[in-house]
Amino acid sequence: MADLGLLMHEQSIAEPEVFWQKAAKAISWDIVPNKVLDDSNKPFYRWFADGKMNTCFNAVDRHVLAGRGEQTAIHYISPVTQNEYAISYQSMLAQVKRLAGLMVSLGVTKGDRVVIYMPMVPETAYAMLACARIGAIHSVVFGGFAANELSTRINDAKPKLILSASCGIEPSGVVPYKPLLDNALAQATHTVEHCIILNRTEYQAELNAPRDLDWYSALVDAQDVDCVSLDATDPLYVLYTSGTTGQPKGVVRDNGGHAVALAWSMEHIYDTGVGDVFWAASDVGWVVGHSYIVYGPLLVGATTIMYEGKPIGTPDAGAFWRIIEQKHVRSFFTAPTAIRAIKREDPNGEFIKQFDLSCLKQMYLAGERCDPETLNWSQQQLGKPVVDHWWQTETGWPVAANLMGTDPIAIKPGSPARAVPGYQVEILDAMGEPVAANESGNVVIKQPLPPGTLTTLWQNDKRYIDSYLSMYPGYYLTGDAGYIDEDGYLYIMSRIDDIINVAGHRLSTGRFEEVLCQHEAVAEAAVIGVQDKLKGQVPLGLVVLKNGVTLSDDDLYKQLLALVRHEIGPVASFRLVSAVQKLPKTRSGKILRATMRKIADNQDYTMPATIEDPNTLEIVRNALTKMGYANALASEHTGG
Repeated sequence: MADLGLLMHEQSIAEPEVFWQKAAKAISWDIVPNKVLDDSNKPFYRWFADGKMNTCFNAVDRHVLAGRGEQTAIHYISPVTQNEYAISYQSMLAQVKRLAGLMVSLGVTKGDRVVIYMPMVPETAYAMLACARIGAIHSVVFGGFAANELSTRINDAKPKLILSASCGIEPSGVVPYKPLLDNALAQATHTVEHCIILNRTEYQAELNAPRDLDWYSALVDAQDVDCVSLDATDPLYVLYTSGTTGQPKGVVRDNGGHAVALAWSMEHIYDTGVGDVFWAASDVGWVVGHSYIVYGPLLVGATTIMYEGKPIGTPDAGAFWRIIEQKHVRSFFTAPTAIRAIKREDPNGEFIKQFDLSCLKQMYLAGERCDPETLNWSQQQLGKPVVDHWWQTETGWPVAANLMGTDPIAIKPGSPARAVPGYQVEILDAMGEPVAANESGNVVIKQPLPPGTLTTLWQNDKRYIDSYLSMYPGYYLTGDAGYIDEDGYLYIMSRIDDIINVAGHRLSTGRFEEVLCQHEAVAEAAVIGVQDKLKGQVPLGLVVLKNGVTLSDDDLYKQLLALVRHEIGPVASFRLVSAVQKLPKTRSGKILRATMRKIADNQDYTMPATIEDPNTLEIVRNALTKMGYANALASEHTGG
């Protein structure tokens, strides 16, 4: 039997123009592109350069024109406020047309930047689509980001307009956004002409006339506007991702390649089409929200869900399963950290048993490395395929995944499966030489990257080349370390800077975490490399235990050490491990290992802008201090 996924991948690499020209037929074009790949200005490849289209038209208008205006486009669910309603494609079109008209009346034109600093409400999607409609370049900043972080993005993007809301809603209560926005604007060197503010009933913000306009009051006199025809290579958005220098990197996404790639991925990876309900439990402030809450589902005429809640606590660990049953979700996408939180609260899956999940075909996990234990638990509890897949803010859509909509292959826990068509993934050593199967190295992607990936960094081509292309000419450096097995399955083990060198042995922190999570008492784990006088570095582990665990500290310690020794061997030099209540994470669920490492090694660090709970850093500091780190010079220790 033919391996359809492998055949598609081979064609996408051997004949990329043929492959992507066929994929481009899923999109409505004003001018159908003849030149699929323009490689005249390497390393800046351009896809569909002579084509013209509009992303908003493809995501909204064409579905209404096709007679599906009454179909639900968005289910909005806010469990804290107990507010829930559905928006049809027809209703969304009316809102987007009018909002785009308001932007035009305020002087926003093609190429202008618009910053969107908003919570998980439908108006945020309207704002993104309205920008796309008129060719303005949106830059969504995660709602509730600190004022100084918002100001750096304002200074870099130089927006003509900002759309924001009075507040966001968290389980802990109302988070006022408007004071943060005012503070950011006061700090910024760039002057913003207008702000459109969505005043929510939970918190009414004061508006500063004439700069600030009330969202719905201002819409009353606005005129509807039609879509602007754009070059496929015109920028759709800038999305900032953390930079190693502390200066955020603005990832630029184009219109045409983005629409083609996302439409292809919805069909072939996510097994989702017209009328299907797709739910990505993320936030529009992150790339997952851009690609798979807003654009991906809408481009294929599916129904998407905007959920202003959490996996636990709003109200309980059954929140996800309740919504999947109620809204008949076909494909569900969340982060491994969300599943680990649910598993910790509900280790036996009692909530899962309460709901009829027959509508659910598969669950997808991404956003961080998925340990096999989390994947196995999910599959066992749900009785459905659980699909680990891997991609980045920069790529915009999956690099490695199981093609569930085309030709699913065997799931191997710990691997996001094989490279997706369009991506030629390789493993290189430090000298740029390919390594053998099952041998670890740096994960790279051969150029050209497929459509939908970053085209450059905002107004900084040099930084784009320096950050991603300079280490291995002709390749994009992912920043991840891993290996490919004899079946072509990719394994992502850690970030390159999370590889630790123990007495000359290069070991992945991800492998340590994988082993620690095998212990029946452990809900999640983080391992960092700390400085050691004798061995250079040694691994240090912090684990969060499942609810109801009665194991003593001493027994836990002995069992974890024995487990690592058995699975990895004495070369691991693993003798530092402790349980903590909570790990420091970003709001998108990524563990802040680099910050933890700096605390352990007594280095200066700044509070990460994306941190979900600043108190967790003190929890970690206390645990590290008890192990002889953080407050003493780590170099004095020898890992005992």
